[in-house]
Amino acid sequence: MKHPANTLSLVADIGGTNTRCALANGPTILKDTIRRYSNAQFQDLETVLRQYLADEDNVDPIAACVAVAGPVRDGTATMTNLDWQIDEATLARATKAEHVSILNDLQAQGHAIGHLDPSAIRPLVAGPKTTPANGSACLVVGVGTGFNAAPVFETPAGRIVPASESGHADLPVGNALEKRLSDYVARSHGFAAIEDVLSGRGLERVYAFLGEDAGDPKSASAKDIMSACETNSDPRAIEAAALFSKYLGKVCGNLALIQLPFGGVYLVGGVARALTPYLIRFGFEESFKGKGRFSGFMDNFSVSVVEDDYAALAGSASHIDGLLKA
Repeated sequence: MKHPANTLSLVADIGGTNTRCALANGPTILKDTIRRYSNAQFQDLETVLRQYLADEDNVDPIAACVAVAGPVRDGTATMTNLDWQIDEATLARATKAEHVSILNDLQAQGHAIGHLDPSAIRPLVAGPKTTPANGSACLVVGVGTGFNAAPVFETPAGRIVPASESGHADLPVGNALEKRLSDYVARSHGFAAIEDVLSGRGLERVYAFLGEDAGDPKSASAKDIMSACETNSDPRAIEAAALFSKYLGKVCGNLALIQLPFGGVYLVGGVARALTPYLIRFGFEESFKGKGRFSGFMDNFSVSVVEDDYAALAGSASHIDGLLKA
């Protein structure tokens, strides 16, 4: 047998399009076991996991932990863009693991903080050098297909990362331009949520709004907007990225005041990584710290970008390893 029985954990990151699986030895991902599967080719999660186990020489894991893009309650996950049954009973049946757990994908990202290679953490806004281990909370903010945020607490009983659906809270409005953007979003959706602006689709929506607001309506994909920023070929793309960056700074600053993440704010997700070269240039830090008489207090919070695309797998491994040792 390629892998010894009942020693490794199976971890998976289930997105709307793909599922990535890996084996972990304690909190450490075995990188040569990472595999990606297209969800469209499988009827359910159980089929994917059984295929992965077969591809890894029918490994018999002692534990399994999956991260899903959606809310998790009482051991059952609900995904917005995938009609799969995802619960602890299904996970145990598919893997034959003795211990199983299901996390929201952002919770998994929170469990990864402190367990990633330092080279995968890109500083964005300077702040005090503190970590969750010394009692300071952290905050993970996911910006990708959607938006979400979750605090990270280190406690005597272990790390706790509460679930959240922060992206569906009201979009904050602070000036006339933001009010017009909020009204534009609400006309299409009946409600202007943070995720409607701060996501991949949101960047496209900001671009379309700016066109309508200028009396010159046109649309562009998020990929084309980012490409135009890189080549400096479309002033509206730059304007859209700038407005997006300022909004992201504002929302992250609001969340920092709610959670007091003295251990740092960590941006995760594909859109956050793509925008990293432009965030400071386009006013992220000024917006993050622009809290009136509390602006100076915002110097307590550093902001970094997580550039490890497998962080959710690492977080799942760390989480299930903690449960095994409890």
